[in-house]
Amino acid sequence: MQKRNLGNSGLEVSAIGLGCMGLSFGYGPATEKSEGIKLIRSAFEQGVTFFDTAECYGPFVNEELVGEALAPIRDQVVIATKFGFQDGDSKKPLDSRPERIRAVAEASLKRLKTDRIDLFYQHRVDPDVPVEDVAGTVRDLIREGKVKHFGMSEASTQSIRRAHAVQPVAALQSEYSLWWREPEQKVLPTLEELGIGFVPFSPLGKGFLTGAIDAATAFDKTDFRNVVPRFSEENRKANAGLVDVLGQIAADRGATRAQIALAWLLAQKPWIVPIPGTTKLHRLSENVGAAAVDLSASDLAAIEAALQQITVVGDRYPAHIQQRVDR
Repeated sequence: MQKRNLGNSGLEVSAIGLGCMGLSFGYGPATEKSEGIKLIRSAFEQGVTFFDTAECYGPFVNEELVGEALAPIRDQVVIATKFGFQDGDSKKPLDSRPERIRAVAEASLKRLKTDRIDLFYQHRVDPDVPVEDVAGTVRDLIREGKVKHFGMSEASTQSIRRAHAVQPVAALQSEYSLWWREPEQKVLPTLEELGIGFVPFSPLGKGFLTGAIDAATAFDKTDFRNVVPRFSEENRKANAGLVDVLGQIAADRGATRAQIALAWLLAQKPWIVPIPGTTKLHRLSENVGAAAVDLSASDLAAIEAALQQITVVGDRYPAHIQQRVDR
């Protein structure tokens, strides 16, 4: 697989990474550990070198899974993890106090079975802690050799600039896909200006853009999509037109919907690296295959024209989660 650099940081990763959250958290029952290890290692065998986790995925068990799976190939991969929630629990308040960041770093290093974190993200901007203090703490961890690069997630351009002035931000991780394009307005121009890479999470619209979800789909009771407004039965029905258009474009290119959605992201900027997640080996291979789909200027123009005719409905988060997004 082709490699990409995340901005000017010097951090080189595979053009498509693997979001590991869903193996342990968020989308129903956790994957059996042995199956999770098998999938992560299969990703590496197919060229993926960029793996994304966080202490709050589980909590904690996802880091342990990723650490065990990648231990034999540790020096050949890039591992990203995150801090930012009280006690590592995403249901609790935000907590990016310097002492908490340090505690998370030490605990994550042990769970990941490694001596350094390649990319350490602030999971969400904490309004109670100056972002300069956050960046300064990660800067100190970098100087100590425990962290290699600093990242932010769902951060506003103002927060990015303030943090970047203290410790260069290597990458921003935020949602971006064919059905959530808000980053194009302010975030992408700022990242390009500052030389920061962009890592889109949910690049397949939490599975919706694959075409595998329709108005009749029933989610597991522990699947967080049950509380996401965009995934109400009514909104899934309303948004089906986007999936239909994506299917037509995919058929013309001899690809799948997922591959077109990922290839579209790759075509936006050379420093964008999406991290689709999956629990299925055949979906993993499909996603990896997107790196070989080269969309022409006319393809991109056709996609843009089609999207102009579609209005996506439904908020991407319930209100209590949306409040944590730094805007």
